[in-house]
Amino acid sequence: MKSEFILEVKNLNVSFGKEKVIENLSFKVRNNEFISIIGPNGSGKSTLLKALVGLVPYEGKIKWKNGLKINYLPQSFSRENFNLVPISVEEFFELKNVKREEIKENLEKVGLNYEKVRNKNPAELSGGEFQRMLIAWTFVDNPDVVLLDEPTSGIDVGGEKTIYDLLYKYWKEEKKTIFLVTHEIEIVYKYSTNVLCLNKRCVTFGKPKEVLTKESLEKLYGMEISMHTHKKWI
Repeated sequence: MKSEFILEVKNLNVSFGKEKVIENLSFKVRNNEFISIIGPNGSGKSTLLKALVGLVPYEGKIKWKNGLKINYLPQSFSRENFNLVPISVEEFFELKNVKREEIKENLEKVGLNYEKVRNKNPAELSGGEFQRMLIAWTFVDNPDVVLLDEPTSGIDVGGEKTIYDLLYKYWKEEKKTIFLVTHEIEIVYKYSTNVLCLNKRCVTFGKPKEVLTKESLEKLYGMEISMHTHKKWI
């Protein structure tokens, strides 16, 4: 028996002035899915996440199941944000009113030594450490749904793989529903239950191995696509 739908999006439209960013978008999501969202720059991916959490005005229908706790990690969250903020990693986590034991557990779950990083300002962490800290911070208060906008932005390939592996581990072990904006097709194939190909409108939505064809990707990106498998994630 399939799990119930926790989100229904129907005829979603988002405009900024005269510019249409998302047009007539409809899809449904079940509990404990790993949804990847892909598309070219300016295709509405980040705007979609903002609309899903009510941060931008929209027309149409966005209906979440009642009682869900939803956490959103925007792409704009960077180390530079903390340069002028006198806050430690531990204090940053305490903003969510979680106990020290939970902070320690979640930091160590992503491979960070609690004692070594707890008193540092987040800006003092390396790029990879900072992104791992954000993953821990996003999950520390036990959300039902997590929306992540390119959480590997600005880190190297090795660091990217670590972040994606961590997200997949959370999804498998904690039974969360994850929405991930990414440009990595390999990750979509490897981890996603469904993929939304978005270029203002829905190009296709479904299981990656069924809908990510040469034709659908060419329609999505507006250019000829050479289908091949990369080895960098293996």
